[in-house]
Amino acid sequence: MASRSSVKFLDLASGDLLDIPQTPRGLPRVMTVPGIISDLDGYGNNEEDSDVSSSSGHERKIIVANMLPLHSKRDTESGKWCFSLDKDSLLLHLKDGFSLETEFIYVGSLKVDIDQSEQEEVAQKLLEDFNCVPTFLPSDLQRKFYLGFCKQQLWPLFHYMLPMCPEHGDRFDRLLWQAYVSANKLFADKVMEVINPDNDYVWVHDYHLMVLPTFLRKRFNRIKLGFFLHSPFPSSEIYRTLPVRDQILRGLLNCDLIGFHTFDYARHFLSCCSRMLGLDYESKRGHIGLDYFGRTVYIKILPVGVHMGRLESVLDLPSTAAKVRELQKQFDGKSVILGIDDMDIFKGISLKLLALEHLLQLHTKMRGHIVLVQIVNPARGSGKDVQEARRETYLTAERINEVYGSSDYEPVILIDRHVPRSEKSAYYAIADCCIVNAVRDGMNLVPYKYIVCRQGTPSLDAAIGRYAESPRTSMLVVSEFIGCSPSLSGAIRVNPWDIEAVGEALHVAICLSDSEKQLRHEKHYRYVSTHNVAYWARSFAQDLERACRDHYSKRCWGIGLGLGFRVVSLSPSFRRLSTDHIVSAYRRTSRRTIFLGYDGTVVPETSIIKSPSPEVINILKTLCSDPKNTVFIVSGRGRKTLTDWLAPCEMLGIAAEHGYFVRWNNTSDWETNHPGADLEWIRIVEPIMKLYTEATDGSSIETKESALVWQYQDADPDFGSCQAKEMMDHLENVLANEPAVVKSGQHIVEVKPQGVTKGLVAEKILLQMVNDGRPPDFVMCVGDDKSDEDMFESILNTLSSQSLPTAPEIFACTIGQKPSKAKYYLDDATDVVRMLKGLADATNSKLRYPSQDQVSFESAV
Repeated sequence: MASRSSVKFLDLASGDLLDIPQTPRGLPRVMTVPGIISDLDGYGNNEEDSDVSSSSGHERKIIVANMLPLHSKRDTESGKWCFSLDKDSLLLHLKDGFSLETEFIYVGSLKVDIDQSEQEEVAQKLLEDFNCVPTFLPSDLQRKFYLGFCKQQLWPLFHYMLPMCPEHGDRFDRLLWQAYVSANKLFADKVMEVINPDNDYVWVHDYHLMVLPTFLRKRFNRIKLGFFLHSPFPSSEIYRTLPVRDQILRGLLNCDLIGFHTFDYARHFLSCCSRMLGLDYESKRGHIGLDYFGRTVYIKILPVGVHMGRLESVLDLPSTAAKVRELQKQFDGKSVILGIDDMDIFKGISLKLLALEHLLQLHTKMRGHIVLVQIVNPARGSGKDVQEARRETYLTAERINEVYGSSDYEPVILIDRHVPRSEKSAYYAIADCCIVNAVRDGMNLVPYKYIVCRQGTPSLDAAIGRYAESPRTSMLVVSEFIGCSPSLSGAIRVNPWDIEAVGEALHVAICLSDSEKQLRHEKHYRYVSTHNVAYWARSFAQDLERACRDHYSKRCWGIGLGLGFRVVSLSPSFRRLSTDHIVSAYRRTSRRTIFLGYDGTVVPETSIIKSPSPEVINILKTLCSDPKNTVFIVSGRGRKTLTDWLAPCEMLGIAAEHGYFVRWNNTSDWETNHPGADLEWIRIVEPIMKLYTEATDGSSIETKESALVWQYQDADPDFGSCQAKEMMDHLENVLANEPAVVKSGQHIVEVKPQGVTKGLVAEKILLQMVNDGRPPDFVMCVGDDKSDEDMFESILNTLSSQSLPTAPEIFACTIGQKPSKAKYYLDDATDVVRMLKGLADATNSKLRYPSQDQVSFESAV
């Protein structure tokens, strides 16, 4: 029977969904709090209180990952399940970044299948003994979710492998995607069972759970939610091939903070958000932020570190010291190069062996004196690619040993078995050089572990008879395509595909002087020991707290269906403009001023036909026909274009080119706000814009009487944006002493005279009405652009600074739910026309049925 938490997937993923058995309810749900959106999947029943809810002021972190940090085995005698902590788990190590009072709750799956009849007992035991909340996925769902979508589709794609043909990966399978969504939903259910959304911070880990944030944000719109991606994030050219790309991006954007190991990964994510969702980012006091429907989603760039205490404790084990002595004897007189990698196609093991082969072939003196020890960790996935990688590795190693080896010398030692941590640490400690040659990897902590083990500990020094004061050396050869590469400035960075260059890098690493090796080691050890896992976790948590600081200072509500759900977060005073509300104010006032933008306001931004529709013309004519109204179109367009398009509206005022030209009606002359303005700068700007237009495909120049506009809406988003920033810097430098300003807008760069803004023209019109004895008692201003924000601000400042008989009713309205100086919003141009039609109808009714006061006045006249 399907659980009630999984019965509404039809709005999340198309097609039939898996039949998911009900998971045991070991934990009651928590109470609802302010800021919760409408009920999701029947969770509106708040009769139960959570028995694990945190008390106020008690810091608690909920860590969500695919797997719990536990080892599991069944006792052969009692038949009961036994569990123990996985002391090597990153999820446990990150606790070191917090105070002892901080409580941690872990949500994730177990590495073993638990029979449904035992799940409730196991869940209670894990919560009581380890603060772990297990997510029991049915075996079929687990297989499709992890081995299917995660390992066969997401993981290859994130490592730049496209399924160009069946031999190169599995193509997108919607059933596997549905399993991924279903699994993420079940993880979300478990988080909802234990969370106190007022106090708890939720930290989600890795690519297995990228749509989980959507479910949590849909349930609690002010949830404090962070996500860290431990794998690479591919470039937009690769990522955009994923059919469900938007759903995953929106899932991540439902977090408050998203973490990446390197700037490259973060840059790729930001590029995808720009190209696919039209979102731009900016740096805010050193922190990168994306504005997403009023919420700022912050980006964190920091590579994870190692747990120094755990590594040093293993080095102190007697078994480690014994293995070190054994290996020193085995490799006496030889230089040891160490590689430790998972068996998969992205680790570059075979490329590493080919580089060694090149080294032995080119530098004959190294034969018999250099050994590559390659430890192969068990593969995390299965499939033809893993088997092929293993076969190629063995064949290459055998060939090298046959050609360059002898009865007492093997240049390649392949260890393909489970290697205890103490034995790995011993290999780290005796290796002269460590090579990580992955063609693509998220982070890879092998170099960090190698540095710590080469440093050693006093206990290990004593056990192997090494002086504590003796200098420590190490050498690293690392691929430039792994996450830790940027942080290891003393390493020799290589392109793993360039076999000859990698071979030469290994030769340099072995032959470098001991003093040089010591300097590089000391530099690396300083970094690794200070930027450990505790530092990483603490830094992420501090940034998450900063990102959530304004949660309760704004109004929040949810919009969108299914995985397109997002939360709009805006000022408490910001609300939708009700037609009934503004019509009511319109009817009871008699001196009205109306400012309207053009593109994106009365004409849709996306419309190919830019001239106003007959409906808009009729509405404007009706509004202008009322003598109580002063109506202006305020636009950045040229006056000739606006005059031609709006010719039927004889009493309509026009402010063209952002107010440089102003005309009160068809019969009045054009006024120039800056008569005699020096426009000589146009001769400087025009050739520069032409240069960028020729270099930027899809861009164009719009020439106005008082301004020049460079448009790049049809250019490549990234390149256009880059060129726009470069052009702005260029123009600001050459125009430093000219009476012109450079402004950026939505896909435009505009140069115009100083002192020309929509705000100034609104101020001029309002002051003229006040000076003429006609102070407005109703002011409406509607616009969609950054330039319209000047109008909103100017209207408020101008009217508040004047001594008016009565305070006017002001309706400043922006288009779209976004941060604005306006108090109101409408969704789009269609909404604006609908609202204006309401005002026009009110005008017609007044003209048709005048009030009694108006009739008496006209009779007296």
